[in-house]
Amino acid sequence: MNDPAIAINVSTRYLANHPLDEPDKYPFAYQITIVNNSNETVQLINRCWLITDGNGKTSEVQGSGVVGKQPTLAPGEDFQYSSGAIIDTPVGSMQGFYEMKKADGSMFKVNINVFRLAVPHAVN
Repeated sequence: MNDPAIAINVSTRYLANHPLDEPDKYPFAYQITIVNNSNETVQLINRCWLITDGNGKTSEVQGSGVVGKQPTLAPGEDFQYSSGAIIDTPVGSMQGFYEMKKADGSMFKVNINVFRLAVPHAVN
C-alpha cells in the first residue's frame, strides 16, 4: 500500500567535473527529501531503485536503508540525503520505492515517481 502522507522531493544534477575511470559514462547526483506528513512515526527500512539509461538498459538497486541509515521520522519531520548514479548515456531516469515501517510494525511502500537524469542541454 502506498501512503501519500509521505512526500518525496527530488533534485538532480550532472557531475560534469567528476573524474571517472571509464570514459563515456555520465555521473549524476540526486538529493532526496522525505517528509512525514502523517500523524504516525515511520521508519525507512529498505529502498529499491530502477535506473534506466537512454538506450533502455536498466539496473536495479535494492538494499537496507539509504546511505547506510534507516531514519525514523516523527510526524512533521523530514530527512534529506544525497547519493548518485552513473549511466551510459547523457539522458536517463530513475524511479523506485521505499519500504517503510509504522510504529505498530506494519510495513507499507512509498513510491518514488520517475525523475530525469540529464546532462544540461542534452537532447533525447
